[in-house]
Amino acid sequence: MNTYRFKTTLKCGGCVAKLTPHLNEILAPEDWSADVSSPDKILTVTTTLPVETILSAVQAAGFKAELL
Repeated sequence: MNTYRFKTTLKCGGCVAKLTPHLNEILAPEDWSADVSSPDKILTVTTTLPVETILSAVQAAGFKAELL
Protein backbone atom coordinates (compact mmCIF):
# COMPACT_ATOMS: atom_id res chain seq x y z
CA MET A 1 0.00 0.00 0.00
CA ASN A 2 1.15 3.49 -0.84
CA THR A 3 -0.08 6.74 0.65
CA TYR A 4 -0.31 9.63 -1.78
CA ARG A 5 -1.02 13.28 -1.10
CA PHE A 6 -2.49 15.53 -3.77
CA LYS A 7 -2.95 19.28 -3.95
CA THR A 8 -6.47 19.79 -5.32
CA THR A 9 -8.94 22.41 -6.49
CA LEU A 10 -11.55 21.28 -3.95
CA LYS A 11 -13.03 24.27 -2.14
CA CYS A 12 -15.61 23.05 0.38
CA GLY A 13 -17.61 20.17 1.76
CA GLY A 14 -19.88 20.35 -1.27
CA CYS A 15 -16.89 19.70 -3.52
CA VAL A 16 -15.92 16.71 -1.39
CA ALA A 17 -19.49 15.42 -1.69
CA LYS A 18 -19.25 15.72 -5.49
CA LEU A 19 -15.93 13.84 -5.46
CA THR A 20 -17.06 11.09 -3.08
CA PRO A 21 -18.96 8.81 -5.52
CA HIS A 22 -16.06 8.93 -7.99
CA LEU A 23 -13.47 7.88 -5.40
CA ASN A 24 -15.77 5.37 -3.71
CA GLU A 25 -16.09 3.53 -7.04
CA ILE A 26 -12.39 2.67 -6.91
CA LEU A 27 -11.49 2.98 -3.21
CA ALA A 28 -12.95 2.02 0.14
CA PRO A 29 -14.23 5.15 1.94
CA GLU A 30 -11.68 4.65 4.73
CA ASP A 31 -8.81 4.71 2.19
CA TRP A 32 -9.12 8.39 1.32
CA SER A 33 -9.72 11.74 2.99
CA ALA A 34 -9.88 15.36 1.88
CA ASP A 35 -8.78 18.29 4.02
CA VAL A 36 -10.42 21.40 2.58
CA SER A 37 -9.30 23.48 5.57
CA SER A 38 -5.65 23.28 4.48
CA PRO A 39 -4.40 25.92 2.01
CA ASP A 40 -3.59 23.25 -0.61
CA LYS A 41 -6.90 21.35 -0.12
CA ILE A 42 -5.05 18.07 0.43
CA LEU A 43 -6.47 14.76 -0.75
CA THR A 44 -4.80 11.80 0.97
CA VAL A 45 -5.20 8.35 -0.56
CA THR A 46 -3.89 4.97 0.62
CA THR A 47 -4.02 2.45 -2.20
CA THR A 48 -2.24 -0.02 -4.45
CA LEU A 49 -3.77 1.66 -7.51
CA PRO A 50 -1.58 3.76 -9.82
CA VAL A 51 -1.56 7.52 -9.30
CA GLU A 52 -3.09 8.00 -12.76
CA THR A 53 -6.23 6.13 -11.67
CA ILE A 54 -6.75 8.52 -8.74
CA LEU A 55 -6.10 11.56 -10.94
CA SER A 56 -8.64 10.30 -13.48
CA ALA A 57 -11.31 9.92 -10.80
CA VAL A 58 -10.66 13.44 -9.52
CA GLN A 59 -10.83 14.85 -13.05
CA ALA A 60 -14.05 12.91 -13.76
CA ALA A 61 -15.59 14.72 -10.77
CA GLY A 62 -14.60 18.06 -12.32
CA PHE A 63 -11.57 18.90 -10.20
CA LYS A 64 -7.81 19.03 -10.66
CA ALA A 65 -5.18 17.30 -8.54
CA GLU A 66 -1.40 17.40 -8.47
CA LEU A 67 0.77 14.83 -6.71
CA LEU A 68 2.81 16.33 -3.87
